[in-house]
Amino acid sequence: MLKSPRKFLMPFAKRVSDLDWRFIGLIIPLVLFFVFFSLHSTTLNAFTSFYPVKQFLFSLPFQKGKTGDISENDPAWKDELVRSRMAVCLVGGARRFELTGPSIFEMILKQYPNSDLFLHSPLDSDSFKFSLLKFAPKVAAVRIFHPQPLPENESSVRVLTPHNSPNGIQGLLQYFNLVEGCLTMIKAHEEKNNFTYDWIIRTRVDGYWNAPLGPQNFVPGKYLVPPGSSYGGLNDRLGIGDITASTVALSRLSLIPQLDSAGFTNLNSEAAFKAQLTTQNVTYLTKRLPFCIVSDRKYDFLPGRFGVPVAALSSRGPLSGAKCRPCKPVCRGACVENVMESVEREWSWTDWSNGSLELCDAHESWENGWEKIFDRVAGKKLAAARKIIASLKMEQCIEDFIQLKKRTSHWSAPPVIQICRLGLNRSS
Repeated sequence: MLKSPRKFLMPFAKRVSDLDWRFIGLIIPLVLFFVFFSLHSTTLNAFTSFYPVKQFLFSLPFQKGKTGDISENDPAWKDELVRSRMAVCLVGGARRFELTGPSIFEMILKQYPNSDLFLHSPLDSDSFKFSLLKFAPKVAAVRIFHPQPLPENESSVRVLTPHNSPNGIQGLLQYFNLVEGCLTMIKAHEEKNNFTYDWIIRTRVDGYWNAPLGPQNFVPGKYLVPPGSSYGGLNDRLGIGDITASTVALSRLSLIPQLDSAGFTNLNSEAAFKAQLTTQNVTYLTKRLPFCIVSDRKYDFLPGRFGVPVAALSSRGPLSGAKCRPCKPVCRGACVENVMESVEREWSWTDWSNGSLELCDAHESWENGWEKIFDRVAGKKLAAARKIIASLKMEQCIEDFIQLKKRTSHWSAPPVIQICRLGLNRSS
């Protein structure tokens, strides 16, 4: 015979009275949560069948990133990026690496401790400066190679233009080969170690950074490039994207036949870059970034409509990859406003708002005393690297490269004595 309801519930009530009510306080919101979803099952059925509730709950920070609503001060997103695997793809000749390299170490690599550096560079008389890589936090792969002419097939001749390229179509192909070669290195490292990078940062050896690369510049599902210096396309001096977008963005050589099939002709580097993103349905966006390209080239001053403004390294910025050099600025304030309003916005234009840009007179070589200007602007830590290279001896150069080689997972380069001798021009 069944007990009365009162007698039936008494043991249960006794057990409840013995529970920790604080624990029950945690359980109740969870129960209400699932009751809510049960009551709305019709509305949510289609969504949950495609995107399970569990995945929805555990990916909220990532979903926030997809909306583009990313704040530099968002600790959750910063923490997510710190945990993420990143490849930093560094391409180009060494040039003024004693000025630019240490800034890349400080403002990119050290900001994201889980990042690996990949260097892809042609051998030249400045390559000995890569001995400074011994100070980089983590170096995954180094490839320094003897440059060779690349075939200019019918497809590349139709798609690309030699105009405004210092070395014509061959110069563009060499640059594209540098970029895509770095992607090849990254893929090989992933396969060897059985993992996949979350992000790839592609930047240039001659980029000088005056502030950290902030977390707001990592936008899932989109490829980020700097504004300005677009030359009829997209600024291709830096790019940041997840592994999917970056694989397209870095495939500079492989995608030329597809651009040809799509009917593109007479493209410079920037226009070809934009075409390869749009034809492959990669969404891009622009954000101002705190770096400039240190250049020894001479440019007319004052620049005309299609001229190239050269920023003073001391400019507050962000300069977003504009050409720069250490100089005493000769153009500020209203002068900059007059110059930049006359420069073609879709060509070499640089953002100059809020007094962020000062200009050099770059029609001659770097001025006497540029070293002191650089040291003052960059600070003691970065100035120390410049001084190391300025006084570097053959024996120390060789020893530095030996140390670097030992801590690099993949090394492909001429004998270190050859690299050092080519630049220092001294016998061993």
